[in-house]
Amino acid sequence: MVDLLKKGSAWLEQQRHTHMASPVTYSRGEHSVELQATVGRSEIEQQDANGTLVVAEPRDYLIRCEGLVLDGATRLPQPGDLITEAVGGNERTFEVMAIGSEPCWRYSDQYHQTFRIHTKAASEFAPHS
Repeated sequence: MVDLLKKGSAWLEQQRHTHMASPVTYSRGEHSVELQATVGRSEIEQQDANGTLVVAEPRDYLIRCEGLVLDGATRLPQPGDLITEAVGGNERTFEVMAIGSEPCWRYSDQYHQTFRIHTKAASEFAPHS
């Protein structure tokens, strides 16, 4: 019997990838891969050392799990990996990292088709001439 929810989830993932994604470079050390990613955000609440509630809004990237191939093998995201994209004419780099009590990534869907990767801005560069 066909799992209609799984089939629908795959269709939605294809639509996101086709119509809402932009090119990025995912890097780990000397290895990198060009892939399509959709930018998102999460809101994560945590308390600081003084008990004050702090809200973090990391820049998230949604990428197909099958696309994260580094050094010839499919990989899981790791803290310290870098994602570089063009933002408003500037090339910006974001570092993969855990935010608060959240790990640096999680599956975005129940069928494990898409990673939701949390990042924080690592650097910003001037536009290319």
